[in-house]
Amino acid sequence: MERSRTWIGSRAILLALVLLSNCLRHSSALSVSVTDVECIYEYVFSEGDTVSGNFVVVDHDIFWGSDHPGIDLIVSSPGGNTVLSLHGKSGEKFEFMAPRAGMYKFCFHNPHGAPETVSFYIHVGHIPNEHDLAKDEHLNPINVKIAQLREALESVTAEQKYLKAREARHRHSFTVVINSSVCVHPASCRVYVD
Repeated sequence: MERSRTWIGSRAILLALVLLSNCLRHSSALSVSVTDVECIYEYVFSEGDTVSGNFVVVDHDIFWGSDHPGIDLIVSSPGGNTVLSLHGKSGEKFEFMAPRAGMYKFCFHNPHGAPETVSFYIHVGHIPNEHDLAKDEHLNPINVKIAQLREALESVTAEQKYLKAREARHRHSFTVVINSSVCVHPASCRVYVD
């Protein structure tokens, strides 16, 4: 009896790992220069998949004032419907459930016209339902928990990328402000940033 339980436990773990690798979706990160409109395409494999990500405008050719219009992000579904619309942002996190499978279009619009470097990260996640899982009733809860854990870890990774890109933007903005200030005593204007 003991040997049989060990074999079933090993089989369950092996099957869970195989299903996990089959269920893995993908993540993409890139940096793009937006002068007018730049679009990025991402394929979503299943209806109901969670699409999440973030973007941060990292480099500015000019220092943004409070009157700067920001960057727009419009996401369109395979049918051409708008699923997400963000306007006038210097960075934002987003998440939506895909209404259908297919190619999604993520378009950044820069109304100002001066080139802006945008750090963009996207993740397409999938938590399997009962149709995606093995028929062994003992594996269903394990696979669902593994998929939920994978998505939670992906969320932490996305948050880290977002915060890192924002930190880079703030570091760049701080350097621009320091370099553009007028100093009475040059020694007092030296600022060292690690």
